[in-house]
Amino acid sequence: MGKKYIPIIIGAAQFTQRKGTPQPLDSLSLMVKTGQDAIKSTHARRIINFIDAIYMVNISSWSYEDAPGELAKKLNIQPKEKIYLPDGGQSPQMLVNRAVKAIVSGKHRCILITGGEAAYSINKLFKGLRPKHWPKKKPPKYMYGENWDITEIDKKYSLYFPSLTYAIFETALRASSGRSIEEHNEYMGELMERFSKVASKNPLSWSQKYLSAKEIATPYPENRRVVYPYTKRMCANNFVDQAGTIILTSEAIAKSLNIDKKHWIYIMGGVDLKNINQIYRRPRLDSSPAIKEGSRIALEQAGLELSDIDKFDLYSCFPSIVEIFIKELGIKEGDPRDLTVTGGLPYFGSPLSNYSLHAIINTVELIRSDPSLKIMVIANGGYNTKQSIGIYGSKPPKEDWGVRDDSKIQESILAQTLPEPIEQANGTLTIDGYSIIYDRSEQPKRGVLVGTHVNGQRAVAIVTDPNLIAILESRDVVGITCLSQYNPEIDRNVVVSIDLEIDKRKK
Repeated sequence: MGKKYIPIIIGAAQFTQRKGTPQPLDSLSLMVKTGQDAIKSTHARRIINFIDAIYMVNISSWSYEDAPGELAKKLNIQPKEKIYLPDGGQSPQMLVNRAVKAIVSGKHRCILITGGEAAYSINKLFKGLRPKHWPKKKPPKYMYGENWDITEIDKKYSLYFPSLTYAIFETALRASSGRSIEEHNEYMGELMERFSKVASKNPLSWSQKYLSAKEIATPYPENRRVVYPYTKRMCANNFVDQAGTIILTSEAIAKSLNIDKKHWIYIMGGVDLKNINQIYRRPRLDSSPAIKEGSRIALEQAGLELSDIDKFDLYSCFPSIVEIFIKELGIKEGDPRDLTVTGGLPYFGSPLSNYSLHAIINTVELIRSDPSLKIMVIANGGYNTKQSIGIYGSKPPKEDWGVRDDSKIQESILAQTLPEPIEQANGTLTIDGYSIIYDRSEQPKRGVLVGTHVNGQRAVAIVTDPNLIAILESRDVVGITCLSQYNPEIDRNVVVSIDLEIDKRKK
């Protein structure tokens, strides 16, 4: 790696627009604010003459024809490249990894990465109606990347709802852990309490109220059950107004602009990998080969061991993804290291695809305060699908960026894809994971499970019988069998019985 192409972060800014703000800003205006603040934070106004690319995370709460172009005009930037992504929580870290490679290759001199949402204002304050001071909605005229591949099976069984899918992972994780229902509920509460504690001390958190494990895990009117086994306070809070911006350049440009070295933050390692797309075509519901392999790759690039990482920011839309990351990283029970630098998606806030940019900004601020720190950020998109890792510190990476080829590792992960599931599943299924969807009054609507048919193929089925739903609520049924019948009237597989006599797990 030529020295002049060693990439660093030199600017970072974020903003939380509070409830009750008069004339609240729309998403793009929030990005304008953080863009201006990030530029100021470099202490080098001339940096705008070097910014030749804008990378923008998808905006879900509003829509603009050319959001990166409009931002460029307001910041007086003339980018050669504008990237606007589809939705996906992996996006911020993925864009950092992409920006680093673009700087290393000499494609760009300086890159601004940004994202922002005003989901609270538009959904809760204005009830979906456009405020007079906001621009009219226009569909984006360009988008870089692929949208999510939602299949007909996903639609039939509501597997496109993240809360349901991650809850199915949760019951699979509970079974593999050997915990009882009660023990696992306590575990989830204690795990997420660690996030709430960090959020309570973060002045930019959407909610700074400290929640105990019991307050998180116990259902009550303000903490209703959403899907089994999740309460509302275990789930990401998307209704927030938050934005963030970072600026990357090379050491050479930073030196030419006299930017103080104590403000330089290095991306010591990073990787982007994805798991098998459809959850029912994965060999396991409680794992992430992308993180197992990706963390190893990123640590090797950084020249570090996992024990060298001082803090983590693990994407935390639901407890199951945190548990999967802990498992794949090999973080031991009782490890005191922080799992979040912000407070996480349920408590700091979940500005939809842009959450991890806030984690990166907090990481920058922490390392500037203590240059000895090394922090790992893991961003997650889809349904434990696309994952991007970044390791940050005050020193350059051990191994160069841009010379590694991860394609063989990616191919090996996708090579484990199971056959298409049985669409008309009649016969016995062994339950691999399940959940229950509740209405807003906490009444069960239906159960959904993923199972393995006696012929070895996967299948998805619903549970509508109230007596069977009661079994799903009161027993851990992962690993036991049920009888599925295809119902042509509703074009769904329906569970008609659960065999509680065949229980492979000790209760």
